[in-house]
Amino acid sequence: MSLASNIRQLVAVSKVNIANLPERWVTSMVAIVGIAGVVMVTVGLLSVAAGFRAAMTDKTQPEVVILLRASATGEMDSGFNSDAQQAVEMTQGIARSSDKPLVSPELFVVVDVARKSTGTASNVPFRGVTQVALEARGNVEITAGRMFTPGLREIVVGEGARANFEGLELGRTLKWGVNEWTVVGIMAADGGVPESEIWGDLRVLQDSYRRGNFFSTMRVRLVSPEAFSDFKDALTADPRLNVSVKTEREFYAEQSAFLSIFVTTIGFFVGALMGLGAIFGAVNTMYNAVASRIREIATLRALGFGAIPVIVSVLFEALLLGLVGGVIGAALAYLIFNGFQVATLNWNSFSQVSFGFAVTPSLLQLGIGFALVMGLLGGLLPAVRAARIPITQALREL
Repeated sequence: MSLASNIRQLVAVSKVNIANLPERWVTSMVAIVGIAGVVMVTVGLLSVAAGFRAAMTDKTQPEVVILLRASATGEMDSGFNSDAQQAVEMTQGIARSSDKPLVSPELFVVVDVARKSTGTASNVPFRGVTQVALEARGNVEITAGRMFTPGLREIVVGEGARANFEGLELGRTLKWGVNEWTVVGIMAADGGVPESEIWGDLRVLQDSYRRGNFFSTMRVRLVSPEAFSDFKDALTADPRLNVSVKTEREFYAEQSAFLSIFVTTIGFFVGALMGLGAIFGAVNTMYNAVASRIREIATLRALGFGAIPVIVSVLFEALLLGLVGGVIGAALAYLIFNGFQVATLNWNSFSQVSFGFAVTPSLLQLGIGFALVMGLLGGLLPAVRAARIPITQALREL
């Protein structure tokens, strides 16, 4: 049989199958709902990892560099003094503002704040910074209130922290230890890490935690991303410094690796288990569809229709059900999960990171592709059975 003849037969059989779908809408809906549920849950789980990665890495700027002590695994166990800061500020490649190098010394500690959802205390990052921090970071802006006044126990709070934790609204006063702090501003960072944090004056925080002139890290804004290599070489070769130099993206990618891998693995595992159930549902649906059309299929075979057009037509119907279920599931995942704000533990700093679930275009494509695979696998065995039924036996069954 020629290719053109096969195509004509395939089109004809597929039209008949689609026209008969309303007669089998109950069993068809079972397959569609099952596939849609699998896609929605899988995409929803994967959007957690995507949102966490986006908050930790995608919102960073390539010209911003973080300096830690060479042996440190994170900001909690890193430390410098003012002498190290002066040595860094003399290095070539640093951007300047009003003839001052954009080097931001920062002290990183954590404080207990109650979650809005559960009321339980969680570690929230509290960062001591100077006024240069805003320019050094470049993507942080005060969206309500004002920046804290140097020398006072005033704080600005990230929008994500305010959304997830109690008592961080503008004008509120919080007490940690013997010190009281007043919220005077709210800051945003395009969904980045600073939105999970609380910022206060570096010197006041050093005094409150008895750190003297020590701080945890330095953020440095370079003149361009291309200056990073020479800047790093100059610092690591300086005998006065014992420093690790990383771009913010590189640093946060390392910080987020464990949780991203863990959540992604769980997402695919759960999706695979649910997918097996959806495939069995699709198999049952397509077997019922084939069983209800045995005489019809036998008649077509008796009229000269080949086995291949019959197989492909059944697979086409299964793929169509998978596509509909996939689109519905992807749409539900986007409407329910995208932008949903949560806070989770950053295992490297043992502090909370606020972020929004991110249902990205690539996740939607993955979900729909998964639905098509489920539909294809669900229709494969019924399609083969439809093509292999002996014509005389099929005509006697109904």
